[in-house]
Amino acid sequence: MKLRILLAIAVLLTNLSLTAQRTVTPTELFSVQGKIKKERTFSLTTLDSFPKTAIKDQTLYNHKGEEKGTIKNMKGVLLKTILSSIDFDYDKPKELNEFYFVFIASDGYKVVFSWNEIYNTEAGNQFYIVTEMDGKVVKNMEQRILFISTGDLKAGRRYIKGLQKIEVKRVE
Repeated sequence: MKLRILLAIAVLLTNLSLTAQRTVTPTELFSVQGKIKKERTFSLTTLDSFPKTAIKDQTLYNHKGEEKGTIKNMKGVLLKTILSSIDFDYDKPKELNEFYFVFIASDGYKVVFSWNEIYNTEAGNQFYIVTEMDGKVVKNMEQRILFISTGDLKAGRRYIKGLQKIEVKRVE
């Protein structure tokens, strides 16, 4: 009986450790959809057509503040530059205060930003889609397409690998 319980615990712990580590599938494009007038898709080629900005090196931390690594030699496209081609679906400008964005990675990881956070704070000037990292262009990066918020105190929580979709939503 004790052996069965021990075996069951071992199987459970093994399954938990296997599911805790997710595999991030590299993405070749991401879409922007939801409360917009026309869905848009941005491919690696499309991203390459935008002006690039050098991004300072970023040390990534987990939620406990433990250092997880440093990303160096990055270039990227400011998120607002990409979103400037999106027409949001609203009647009055004040309705934009009710909009939020759900960034979804290929492994299901999600991060949420408000419209005001992107467009009405200094933080929005620090949101990038990474197009180059450690001397590799986006098409050669292992976990493309990447999003980073360079102003976060614990960069890592909103570092998205394998960006697949941005859903534009409105608080109902």
